Amino acid sequence: MYQSILVPVDGSEHSAKALGVAAQLARGSSASLTLMTVAGYPPGNMGLFTGGTPEPFTSENWNEIADSLKADAQQALKTVQDSVDLSGIEVETLVRQGTPAEGILKEAEQRGVDVIVMGSRGVSDMHGMIFGSTSHKVSHVAPCTVITVA
Repeated sequence: MYQSILVPVDGSEHSAKALGVAAQLARGSSASLTLMTVAGYPPGNMGLFTGGTPEPFTSENWNEIADSLKADAQQALKTVQDSVDLSGIEVETLVRQGTPAEGILKEAEQRGVDVIVMGSRGVSDMHGMIFGSTSHKVSHVAPCTVITVA
């Protein structure tokens, strides 16, 4: 049925449940799994967010924060991956940086995946309530089937 499944994860309980569903689908169809997480970029003007002056921070500081966000994303991916039995399944892991919905859609299109399996809610619930969830954005634009797991 499926040959390739993309599973975006963010460390939330919903993304772990989605990975469990994706693992069942993969076993049933001998599909490969690509687990990915998308780390955000640091805000353009950190001083305003930390109560400091609105002066921009240096590119070195920006890179340090970006690397820290990527490390946090990698840990979230590992946490979710370790919570599900993936034995016997071909698994690849990816960490990208950018906007989650855009990163997921880009990866799905580049890889030509058959299906995206993702949690219906993630770690940014309040942001999702205001601006729309990542799963909602992905499901409306994806070039393939999208299965959301609550």
